[in-house]
Amino acid sequence: MKNMRNLKYTMFLLLSLTLIVSCEEDNYEFGDIVTPTNITITAEIVGQDADNPYGDGSGFVNFVSTADNEISYRFDFGDEKSDIAPSGEITHRYTDVGVNSYTVVVNAIGTGGIMTSTLLEIEVYSSFTDPEAESFLSGTNVGDSKTWYWAANVPLHVGLGPVDEDYGNGEFAYEAWWNAIQPFDEEKSCMYSDKFVFTKTENGITFEQTEGPAFVPGTYADILGVAGDTCQDESVIPSMYGVKNVSFFPSSSMAALEGTYAEQPYRQTSFEISDGGFMGWYAGSVEYDIISISDTELHVRFIQEGGGYAWYAKYQTQDPFDVDAFPTLAWSDEFDINGAPDAANWTYDLGAGGWGNGEAQTYTDAADNVIVEDGFLKITAKADGSGYTSARLKTQGLQEFTYGRVEVRAKLPAAQGTWPAIWMLGANFPDVGWPACGEIDVMEQTGSNKDDILGTCHWFDAGTNNNASYGEITTITGATSEFHVYSLEWTEESVRIFVDGTAYYTLANNSDLPFYDKDFFVILNIAMGGTLGGTIDPGFTEDSMEIDYVRVYQ
Repeated sequence: MKNMRNLKYTMFLLLSLTLIVSCEEDNYEFGDIVTPTNITITAEIVGQDADNPYGDGSGFVNFVSTADNEISYRFDFGDEKSDIAPSGEITHRYTDVGVNSYTVVVNAIGTGGIMTSTLLEIEVYSSFTDPEAESFLSGTNVGDSKTWYWAANVPLHVGLGPVDEDYGNGEFAYEAWWNAIQPFDEEKSCMYSDKFVFTKTENGITFEQTEGPAFVPGTYADILGVAGDTCQDESVIPSMYGVKNVSFFPSSSMAALEGTYAEQPYRQTSFEISDGGFMGWYAGSVEYDIISISDTELHVRFIQEGGGYAWYAKYQTQDPFDVDAFPTLAWSDEFDINGAPDAANWTYDLGAGGWGNGEAQTYTDAADNVIVEDGFLKITAKADGSGYTSARLKTQGLQEFTYGRVEVRAKLPAAQGTWPAIWMLGANFPDVGWPACGEIDVMEQTGSNKDDILGTCHWFDAGTNNNASYGEITTITGATSEFHVYSLEWTEESVRIFVDGTAYYTLANNSDLPFYDKDFFVILNIAMGGTLGGTIDPGFTEDSMEIDYVRVYQ
C-alpha cells in the first residue's frame, strides 16, 4: 500500500507540472492581458426628433459602443435586462409605459475577461399597453394574483410548427408539424404539476414558477447536454425559479401580424419574462406571442432560442387534475370537412314552428341554412318571404352518452329576435315525451340582450305532478363578436354549466331526476322569435351561429 500511495503522489506531481507548463505556453501564445481603453457609447432613440424628444413610443433604442483592445461588449440596459454584443452594436426595446430614465452600463471585455466600463443616461418613451391582457393574466387590482396550469386536460395543449416560412395555408401560424392531440400526453406527464403565478404590483406584473419541473424538448436538449423530451430541475436550468418581472410589447412576428389561428387573428401582444423566466417548456430565452387570452385560458406561441422551431402552448387557471373525472375524449366533431355536416354524427328536425313557444321559423337541411365551411359549422337563420328558415341539428340515435363533459366553442348571432341554443334531451324522448325525458340547456341566448346567456334544466316533478325547471343567467362580453366555450359537466352528483371555464349554474343530481344514469343527445339550433327570441327585427335578413367544435369527454 505504501508503494501505491507513493506512485499516486508521483503521478499527481507530474500532472501538476504538465498543467503549469501548459498554462505558461498558453500565456506565451496569447500574449499579455490588455485592458480595453477609450470606451464610448452612443444611443439612437428610434423616432426621436424635435416633436418627439423621447422617441416615437416604440421603446426601441439602437446602441453603438467602441473601445480599443476589446473582444466583446456586455450591455446592462437599466431595466433589469442585459445582453452580449461582440460587434458593439445592439438594439433594445424598453417596455415600461411612459417616459422613463435608464442608466445604461456597457462593459468592454478584453483578454482574460478584464473589463472597462462606461455608462449613459437616457430617457425613453414607450406608449404600448394592453391592460386587458394584463388583467386577464394576473388580476385587476394591485395585490391580485392568478395561478396558471398547463391545459393538460384539453387537446392541442402543446404543439410545434415552422417559424416564419410560408409554405401555403398559413402553416407558420399554427402547430402544423406536430401537436398533443389527446389530453394528458403520457410522454409529458412529468410537467403537468407545474404552477405559474402572475401577480399585479404597483410596478407592473411579476411571475414565479412555484411548483414543478421544466420540460426540455428534443430540439433543445443537446444545447443543455441532457436527454430530449425529459423534465429537468433547477440544477440544469437555474433560471427556473424566483420572482421575475413581466414586460409587454407589440408583437412583431409574421404569425402574429399576418397569420390566424382557427380563423381568428392573433392578439398582437407579446410578453417576456425577465431573468430567463419561462412557462414550463424550456426552449431558451423566448418572447411569448399571445394568440388568445381570457380570464381562464391563455394560448401562446414562442420561437425556440436560435430559431428553427415555433412552439405552441395552452394554459388555464383550473388545475387540470381537478377535472380529471373526464380524461378521455369520447367523441367530437371538429367540422374539418367542408360541405354538409357529417351524417355519422348529425341528423335534423325538419318542419315549421319548432316545438311551440311561438317560434316563427321553418327548419330545413338546406345548405343555405346549415353548412360546414373553413373549419366551422354555420347554422344560418334567413328571412324567406313572409317567414324564416333555419336549421336544428341533433345527434339523436347517432351519438348518445351518459355523464361527461360537453364543450362547444361558438360565436352567437347578433340580430334581434334570434334565439340560438346548445342543448340536450334524454334519449328516451320518443317513449316518455317532454319534459319527462329531461332537458339540459347548456346555452340559450336571448333575442334582445345578446350578452345574456342562460343555463337551464327542465324535468317532470312526479311529486307535484308538474313541469319543473331551474335556470340561471350570466352576462358575458362579446358573445356575438368572439368565440366562447359553453360547457357542461354532468355526473351522478351534479349538473354544472360553464362559460369559458367559469361555472355559473349547479343543480344537484339524484335518482329522482331524469339526468341520473340515462343517455342524452346534443341539439344545435337557431329559433326565430318565440319565448326567448321575442320581437324579430323588421329589417332582419340573416344571421348565423358559428361552431368551432363539439367535444364530449368521459
